Amino acid sequence: MLCGAPGLGKSQSLRRALNGKGCWIDGNASAFGIYLQAHAHCHQPLVLDDVDGLYRDRQGIRLLKTLCQTDPVKTVSWHTAVSAGSNSRIPRQFNTTSRVAIIANRWQALNADVSALEDRGHCVQFAPDVLEVHRQAASWFWDQDIFDFVGAHLHLTEAHSLRVYVLAWELRKAGLDWRQAVLSRCLTGPALEVARLKAMSTFGSEEERAQAFVAAGLGCRATYFNHAKKLQPRVNPIKAKLKHSHPPVAATPQESYLDILRRRFGHLGNG
Repeated sequence: MLCGAPGLGKSQSLRRALNGKGCWIDGNASAFGIYLQAHAHCHQPLVLDDVDGLYRDRQGIRLLKTLCQTDPVKTVSWHTAVSAGSNSRIPRQFNTTSRVAIIANRWQALNADVSALEDRGHCVQFAPDVLEVHRQAASWFWDQDIFDFVGAHLHLTEAHSLRVYVLAWELRKAGLDWRQAVLSRCLTGPALEVARLKAMSTFGSEEERAQAFVAAGLGCRATYFNHAKKLQPRVNPIKAKLKHSHPPVAATPQESYLDILRRRFGHLGNG
């Protein structure tokens, strides 16, 4: 069980570790849907990504307890009428050696069954600090200006996210104020306005920025310089040269054979 705040790269880290192998299940997955996937990908690694609500479901927690048994070979079964009536080719029971990884933003031991599931594996708290997240972004991000700007304000950030870089790039591409968006994630009120003024290159000096601060009715000159002093980093910002200069080429999703048949013949019934 890999638990941690959103935007830290939990899913990407596990995808790299699996190197394209296994079955990845995310989103709104039901217990029976996971049973079908576990059967279809028998003996392959199973990853349940962002299915926090599944362990609150009684059927889901029972299925996970079976899949996560520490025995090398596990017997997974589904003996309700749903499996028998939905597809006769789906067995009521099968053996598998699949190992399971669960990715969640948080994990709560709601009852004895959930505690029993937690007892079957290793619960890892994924909590890199802001500098580690920034260094990870350097391995794949492509906009040097945004990367340096975020790095210069890491000392103001308590909960960092890898999504900040991409969101800022999307705003910049659209011609919007991406610096304001980055700063607003870690600052509010007068401190945010001071940081925004300091990020603007149209001013020739700090005195001009202080005058603009006063003219906007945000406070006096002393208030500006007090906030500006607090915004100064204690150490020099981290510098790193990005390896990439362009965003990755978007992958074109491949249409499945069933999608082609549905487009050509419409709804596919049992016949």
